[in-house]
Amino acid sequence: MGREEVITLGILGTLDTLVILVTSSFRPVRMVQPGGHSKLKTLNSYFSSILLKIIYTNDKDHRFEICKIIFLLRHCYYQQCYQVVKYVKIDICQVIKTKDKNIMFNKLIANLLPYFPKKFVWLFSKSYIAGENTEDALRVSKELNKQGIMVTLDVLGEFIHNLDEAEDNKNQYLELIDVSEKNKIDGNYSIKPTMFGLLIDKEICYEKIREIVIKAAKYNNFVRIDMEDSQCVDMEIELFRRLQNEFPDNVGLVFQSYMKRTLDDLKKLMDIHTEKSPLNYRLCKGIYVESPEIAYKKYEVINDHFLEELEFMFRNNIYPGIATHDKPLIEDANKLIEKYNVPKEKYEFQMLYGVTPALRKSIVDKGHRMRVYVPFGKDWFGYSTRRLKENPKMANHIIKAIFYKG
Repeated sequence: MGREEVITLGILGTLDTLVILVTSSFRPVRMVQPGGHSKLKTLNSYFSSILLKIIYTNDKDHRFEICKIIFLLRHCYYQQCYQVVKYVKIDICQVIKTKDKNIMFNKLIANLLPYFPKKFVWLFSKSYIAGENTEDALRVSKELNKQGIMVTLDVLGEFIHNLDEAEDNKNQYLELIDVSEKNKIDGNYSIKPTMFGLLIDKEICYEKIREIVIKAAKYNNFVRIDMEDSQCVDMEIELFRRLQNEFPDNVGLVFQSYMKRTLDDLKKLMDIHTEKSPLNYRLCKGIYVESPEIAYKKYEVINDHFLEELEFMFRNNIYPGIATHDKPLIEDANKLIEKYNVPKEKYEFQMLYGVTPALRKSIVDKGHRMRVYVPFGKDWFGYSTRRLKENPKMANHIIKAIFYKG
């Protein structure tokens, strides 16, 4: 039996124990066996030191240590020898400087995930990713179209290492557009500029994306340029400006409300906005981990700025894709739609594939336009693990997927 199989057996068999131990209420430790105090100290020291290694390293040699931890936790929990929760909390908090036990757990899962076999990761990924190939994306898109929902298709991949990858990615999109249009999919296309070499050669990146936009424009369709982390923002706005000047009806951009610069960026781009070809943006909260100097961190503050920027778009006849799964935020967005009497063809809601389907249906049932982001591709494993590291809070979705869908 290989390392990955050993890890899988340990994690699959005892993940429920880990969840209970880390997320349960912290109560005073009660010893029920002679010598329990010394055992507790030994376990606490061992667990804490290895857990910290997991949090702060990607060293694959720790795989066996991970297994040891989980089996040890299982023994302690089911034999009810003693509880380690309180002491583990203290040690971990001293190092990661947080009192939030859920954050600790989320970080643990986020850093464990890259070492899991793909079959295990697929247990939760399959709920949020269409599959590995174009046929999978078409199947999911057709299912959504039948429900009156539009799609935006995204070939997974980003932050490439050489321009040969950029060429391959471009060709995938050109083929995707032809196949999608042939199958009469009601949808458009989303791209990440780093997938085409933005951080390697900006001009080559521009040329490759331009080819994709040309292809989409031939079908009177549309390409959305995704906004990535802060190092890319200025370059992606510049890229959008150049493409929008040539293809005003066929290209759009994404803005993230947690970035402190977003409203200013929206205002600066008004010089290319026209009544005939209004600007088209997706507005989301943002997922990348950014410094508090450039990004808002508090939930309420991010939501306030989201609504401020959405209102700016409505006031200026910009077409927004309202991208959120936050029910209170959706309710506030509806209030703005009513306030400005925005026609239904002048905006849409957007959601991720597999996330909050009941909320999505309620929006569609009220007559609003809805578009679902459908990611697919062979890089689904990398996408899943990167997204989790960027946003450890997604660990909650993993647990739900394992227990309710796996």
